[in-house]
Amino acid sequence: MADTRTAAWHTMQARMAKPPQPDVPPTRAERERLLRAVQDYARAERLVPPMSLDELRAHAATVLEREGMDAEFKRFAMVLVSNAAWSDTLAGIPYNRRLLLMPQCLRDAERCEGKIDEFGLVCAHCGRCPIHDLQTEAERLGYVVLVAEGTAVVTSLIATGQIEAIVGVSCLSVLERVFPFMEAGAVPGVAIPLLYDGCVDTCVELDWLWDAVQLTSDDRTRRLDIDALRADVQGWFAPAALDALLGPTTSHTERIAREWLARAGKRWRPFLGVCAFQAFQPDPTSEPPDDVRRLAVAIECFHKASLVHDDIEDNDALRYGQPTVHEAHGIPVALNVGDFLLGEGYRLVAEAAGRQSAQRAAEMLRVAAEGHRSLCVGQGEELWWMREPQPLTPEQVLDIFRQKTAPAFEVALALGAVHAGADGDVARALAAFSAALGTAYQIRDELADFSTEAAKADGAMSPSLLLALGCERAEGDLKELLEAAWRTPWRTSATRPELERVVDHLGATDAARDLLETHKQEAIRALRSLDNATLKGLLRRVIGRIFNELDPECQHHDPA
Repeated sequence: MADTRTAAWHTMQARMAKPPQPDVPPTRAERERLLRAVQDYARAERLVPPMSLDELRAHAATVLEREGMDAEFKRFAMVLVSNAAWSDTLAGIPYNRRLLLMPQCLRDAERCEGKIDEFGLVCAHCGRCPIHDLQTEAERLGYVVLVAEGTAVVTSLIATGQIEAIVGVSCLSVLERVFPFMEAGAVPGVAIPLLYDGCVDTCVELDWLWDAVQLTSDDRTRRLDIDALRADVQGWFAPAALDALLGPTTSHTERIAREWLARAGKRWRPFLGVCAFQAFQPDPTSEPPDDVRRLAVAIECFHKASLVHDDIEDNDALRYGQPTVHEAHGIPVALNVGDFLLGEGYRLVAEAAGRQSAQRAAEMLRVAAEGHRSLCVGQGEELWWMREPQPLTPEQVLDIFRQKTAPAFEVALALGAVHAGADGDVARALAAFSAALGTAYQIRDELADFSTEAAKADGAMSPSLLLALGCERAEGDLKELLEAAWRTPWRTSATRPELERVVDHLGATDAARDLLETHKQEAIRALRSLDNATLKGLLRRVIGRIFNELDPECQHHDPA
């Protein structure tokens, strides 16, 4: 099934590469911006459904004007306005009273093994398109699922009272014709528009569709502004905030460590820890307590300590565009600062855990220690490879990626969840989620490094998924060229432009993007076993925040 899943995401990515039709915003970044603007507008205006076609047009025009976006996108914006107005109603309707309606044109028409009957497509679950995963999850939740064209069957189901709400996918022209019927029948519905018309091999924003399918009022964070929460977490690492939490510095080591802790970074790991805790609170929008701030800072202490040591091991001269700690202060001082940060992290975990039961405190310390140990094993595998660099298979590189990155995500999530009182089932789901998320995150970083001139300017060597994928596809002289590149700091060599052309020509870059999507979707699938809808929904949206940054229009290297 892994191969077919990869094929499915390759198919969807190929379709996504096509420009959308003219009345759809051309980039994912613009579509996401319009979505957030519409949602903010709907909340501020307290829009109440059902709304007439004229009302939808007026609201859509207002949002587009405020955002300075082309009026040509009005039909697309109308769909988003209707969705925003209906979302609360839909969330309150049980899954088993909903219909998921998908068009047959989402399937891979050439390789689809499904059969068409009088009701629509009978999926063969071959995994060659997204229909399999979407149908499997929706039916598990309790949906009635149809992969069909037309509205006759839908109308029949609504008339019999079996269906109270619809999540549907269709082209803009069909959606506009359906609006009056939804208004007349006051049928709650969320519609995800196809990015271009056509009755075969079309495409849709899958993240939006997943969000709509899993929408539930049980998720108490649906109205949580996760961007604002993330900004709050970022603010905890301002020098004044760190001093308030940790106290004044009294030594050179503390001063250097505190400055390093305050340096730039995405802070995804501490943010994930906070999310995991907040998801279990009666009011997830409440201010996180000081102990959760301590855990967040502890998580970043562990991460920043690993960066100090990594930079020494990799001989990196720059981090966040500034000299690394060992470059600025020498290796002995840097080693000591890294060790101090580890101790500081454990001290903060112990302080937070000390207010918990003995069993929960022991579990929090075990989580941190196990993650520390696993991270060192993963880094050790890469260091061992660096002693005698040899070509690796894509599977071997992905295994190193997982070992190096997943433990840090798992520690962050597990600390927040355990502190909130989560059980072992949650821990197992978070472990699977972290393994997939960490691998995808590392692939993302390699793709960013590959396209960034400043990346790896120090000449450091590391296992490369792009080289591994290229070697797997190459023959003859090209294979020799790529195998030789494994033994040199190729990213800064004079042959780098040639190697990049070869890797691209062999399809390795596209294959790496497919693998990123595969592991991203694996992370989403890992959330299925969670019974806590709040945690599930929150992490689902966080995935979108992390990986939507890969959009070519807004891509930049994430310094972690």
